[in-house]
Amino acid sequence: MKSTVVGSFPAEESSPSNFKEKLLNSVGSFDPFKQAIKDSVIAQLDAGVDIISDGQVRGDMVSIFTKYIPGMKIEDGNTVIVSKIRNPTQEISIDDMKYAKKVMKEYYGGSIPEGKGIKGIITGPNTIVHSSRIQSFYKNKEDAIIDLAHSLKFEVDAIAKKVKPVYIQIDEPFLSTGMVDMKTAREAIDIIHEGLEIPLAMHVCGILDNAFKDLTRFNVDILDMEFAGNNVNLGVLEKNASLLGSKKVGFGCVDSSVNEVDDISDIDELVSKAVEIVGKDNLIIDPDCGLRRAPKDVAFKKLKLMNQIKDKYS
Repeated sequence: MKSTVVGSFPAEESSPSNFKEKLLNSVGSFDPFKQAIKDSVIAQLDAGVDIISDGQVRGDMVSIFTKYIPGMKIEDGNTVIVSKIRNPTQEISIDDMKYAKKVMKEYYGGSIPEGKGIKGIITGPNTIVHSSRIQSFYKNKEDAIIDLAHSLKFEVDAIAKKVKPVYIQIDEPFLSTGMVDMKTAREAIDIIHEGLEIPLAMHVCGILDNAFKDLTRFNVDILDMEFAGNNVNLGVLEKNASLLGSKKVGFGCVDSSVNEVDDISDIDELVSKAVEIVGKDNLIIDPDCGLRRAPKDVAFKKLKLMNQIKDKYS
């Protein structure tokens, strides 16, 4: 059994604090989020997380990608589709991931131990389009989703080649809402997965009683879902576990919807039931969703408790 995070971690912009940083700031080269990435990585590692993220410190899960994709623009904090969606103007998350991996190597004395590493995280095309407003060009969301999948594929392939993560995670929370055409959604994920030589995970939060069977048909290696924040999904998993085939389960066992530390007995009970259902070797435990909204100390304690339970099964 391994542990991971869904992605985001509490973060704050920093200001230049020494001469070098002030000089960089004067020429527009100071990065106010670099320290937040480092703090996020170290917190995850101190908590015992095996497969970390870069903390997703630069913004919300949609605009962090769409501001670099032609055909999409940000208006009043929301994404608007204004023309045909094309390939990104630049690599979006590569530099942050490389830096996070560098911090991880330094943490471990220069070499990342076997079984640990970083994962790439991309907000999925279905979720991005359904979170956006179509102003022109597209007559339906489905065509926009397919074009965006081709666009995001460039970022996915760049991550796989240049960062070499343990796996790549596609965040698709909208797939549990009933608003998404599942055939189009599967086609979009197929586009992203094509030719990928590392595992692909898909994170879907929300209540899954109406979506679970469809989700098991997606071409992914890991299905990541929430189980701590609702009392439905565990029963859905138990009833339909045979549909997973060879897929592993990302098992949300920490409630990210509340900004207080979970009861360790609740986490223990959930993970124990999951082990009974799919086996410990098929589990990757994590929080239900990102922890950006939690205070830093609470987010850390949540991860720490989760990993204490994981260590029972090591």
